[in-house]
Amino acid sequence: MTENSQTPQPAATDALPTTYTPAAVEGPLYERWVERGYFTADAKSEKPAYTVVIPPPNVTGSLHLGHAFEHTLIDALTRRKRMQGFETLWQPGMDHAGIATQNVVERELAKDGKSRHDLGREAFVERVWQWKEESGGQISGQMRRLGDGVAWDRERFTMDEGLSVAVQTIFKKMYDDGLIYRAERIINWCPRCLTAISDIEVDYQDDDGELVSMTYGEGEDTIVVATTRAETMLGDTAVAVHPDDERYARLIGKQIKLPLTNRSIPVVADTHVDPEFGTGAVKVTPAHDPNDFAIGQRHDLETIQVLDERGIILTPGPFQGLDRFEARSAIVAALRAEGRIVAEKRPYVHSVGHCSRCKTTLEPRLSMQWWVKVETLAKAAGDAVRDGRVNIHPAELTPRYFDWVDNLNDWCISRQLWWGHRIPVWHGPNGEMVCVGPHDEAPTGEGWHQDTDVLDTWFSSGLWPFSTMGWPEQTESLEKFYPNSVLVTGYDLMFFWVARMMMFGLYAMGDVPFRTIAFHGMVRDETGKKMSKSKGNVVNPLDWMDKYGSDAVRFTLARGANPGVDVPIGEDWVQGSRNFANKIWNATRFALMNGATVEGELPAPERMTATDRWILSRLNTVVAQVDALYDDYQFAKVSDALFHFAWDEVFDWYVELSKTTFFAEGKQAKVSARVLGEVLDVTLRLLHPIVPFVTETLWTALTGNESVVVADWPVDSGFRDTDAEQEIELVQQVVTEVRRFRSDQGLQPGQKVPARLDLAGTALAPHEAAIRQLLRLQPAEDGFHATASLPVAGAKVELDLSGTIDVEAERKRLTKDLEAAKKEVVQANAKLGNEAFLAKAPDNVVDKIRGRLSKAEADIARISAQIEALPAAK
Repeated sequence: MTENSQTPQPAATDALPTTYTPAAVEGPLYERWVERGYFTADAKSEKPAYTVVIPPPNVTGSLHLGHAFEHTLIDALTRRKRMQGFETLWQPGMDHAGIATQNVVERELAKDGKSRHDLGREAFVERVWQWKEESGGQISGQMRRLGDGVAWDRERFTMDEGLSVAVQTIFKKMYDDGLIYRAERIINWCPRCLTAISDIEVDYQDDDGELVSMTYGEGEDTIVVATTRAETMLGDTAVAVHPDDERYARLIGKQIKLPLTNRSIPVVADTHVDPEFGTGAVKVTPAHDPNDFAIGQRHDLETIQVLDERGIILTPGPFQGLDRFEARSAIVAALRAEGRIVAEKRPYVHSVGHCSRCKTTLEPRLSMQWWVKVETLAKAAGDAVRDGRVNIHPAELTPRYFDWVDNLNDWCISRQLWWGHRIPVWHGPNGEMVCVGPHDEAPTGEGWHQDTDVLDTWFSSGLWPFSTMGWPEQTESLEKFYPNSVLVTGYDLMFFWVARMMMFGLYAMGDVPFRTIAFHGMVRDETGKKMSKSKGNVVNPLDWMDKYGSDAVRFTLARGANPGVDVPIGEDWVQGSRNFANKIWNATRFALMNGATVEGELPAPERMTATDRWILSRLNTVVAQVDALYDDYQFAKVSDALFHFAWDEVFDWYVELSKTTFFAEGKQAKVSARVLGEVLDVTLRLLHPIVPFVTETLWTALTGNESVVVADWPVDSGFRDTDAEQEIELVQQVVTEVRRFRSDQGLQPGQKVPARLDLAGTALAPHEAAIRQLLRLQPAEDGFHATASLPVAGAKVELDLSGTIDVEAERKRLTKDLEAAKKEVVQANAKLGNEAFLAKAPDNVVDKIRGRLSKAEADIARISAQIEALPAAK
């Protein structure tokens, strides 16, 4: 059937405990895998390469369900490729997570009543490194718990020495190429984190605010403007109207009085203004709004900073020193006192940007920052997908990717933090700027100092696919493992990370960073809601691993992983996956106790029973199916196919159908034992990438070989036997139909019933003993009275139910159910025949009634047949 790279040894029939205890197995197994070097990757190997980088988790974090989900999928891919003979590299590492990590350490300092400024920059950074060494390894231990087959000897950190060299190298290269520049622009500013925030790190939410309409100017020169941020009016330097708006034509170019200040501001004409919106006039605050900044640039307007970095009013006067929200109320009150408030709307629900880290309301703020000019980089990132060098999976997400890269604005890469890659630019006493590479001498002398900002975390993580392999040096690892084979990541990182890696990879390496991007969805709770601490629905996967085992958590996550679709998960599902692991365990123990083996060649098909040939035919079909699904990143369908094959076909049908053969012993039992060994060997290898621990334990017990981690991946031998498949399908039909009838008659599953089987002339004859065993059917002895006759699959099964059920009670119960079904039909038909009802009722309501009618009609047919099959009253 399939070749195994290891030499089969006798099965260890006494090696398996009665029950499977994950806690006793998983830890030692994982350490054995690592010690034996199964997860290392050799750049000198002649095997084809398969490379995946881990989306580097934040050093501040711990393993949450999102990590467990993503890691399960990557581990499944890499374990399979390793078994297929690829030199497989799963590159591990962690991200320094600039803002998040600085916030954590600052909170620790605050407990002692200190701030980072009390320590100074150098001591604070040293303190962060100390914290990283103490706490940063937590997630590595949790990855081991999950079973991640990563190359630990290659573990990297985005602030380690090698990656720092890569960051400095590419910064200088881009600076020299004119792709990095410094400019004063409007950015998103967090008054809590005290740093610029990237556009993609802004969380927008609907907040209850206020919309205030007020008058500027006096007399005939009065103009009404509206704002949700009244405090910024102190920094207004113009009012803008549309050049074609006749209402304001006479005011364009005039100066009008700005309330609460001693200033006058011009009325300017700008096509950005929508004359249909509001009054058709807008206040212009160039230092605190991106659109206003653009208007200011076009009309050479003054920019006035109203708020400092903490959101405190800077403007001299009665409002100076007030917090922005306090100032908002105070300014509205002052305007009201002057009679300038025309209208106030509260609450006014509008979209407001918040810091994704600390949830503080952000401020648009004019600031000098460092930027990446993205036009050519973004075009290259788009072209790589358009021309097929990179495939996005699922394809439905491709337009979303293009929508982003085709409309990308220049990227603000500077952050006003102390933890991170410091910008390698030195400023001189006369405004000079010198960019310094990793091997350059920095300028010295009076007045020279390094830029105080650090780089956006996504700048260094954008280099991850090649910086982790030694770039800018031309290493063997780069030669072997770049580009990556696939990137597996959440669709939420398409803009944060994926687009950055595409731009940097093409720019620095001249080739794409990965051949395929496989996007997955987000893990949600069992009702489909987003997990959050505030909702109390966050799950620690380690708790579930402790309770049910890592395999159960992995299988549950993989079974929900449809490409690009969110994954609901609940504890009941994990418990179900634990039951599956137990089922595999118990079935393998039964097989070993009954002589299942992988020794020797498979017997010739003519020596096998039809049941043997059926399961081998089905096995090859499943091997081919699983391969195709893996290649399409259909993890849920892979898991589902393996679940139903293993549980339904192997354990519930093949094992049960073969019990009569095993119990009879003899030559045929040995043939079936070899077939069962083959089926289990292949099935365990197919399951291994998703549930590695239980399959390793069982496979080594079955085969006596070293490890399934380095076993050959199964291949489809091409063996098919459609005749055997059709024959066993007939057996399944008989068993299923009779089981359904028994259940309908209220018989217990283990209750024995006398029966006569007429299988003559059908393919069922050789299976009579197995059918009787599965259905608990006794021979028809003297006094047998056929009270029920079931024609099925060309055969006839007669049962003697006398004495096994209370016929009259059963008839009464079924008659009651029949009357209820008939009543449902009458009610449904009445509604569906009412034209007035159909004209008003929503389509979904009508469809629901039609469904009820269909079900009730089916119930009538089913119940009537059950009543007809009941024994006659004595």
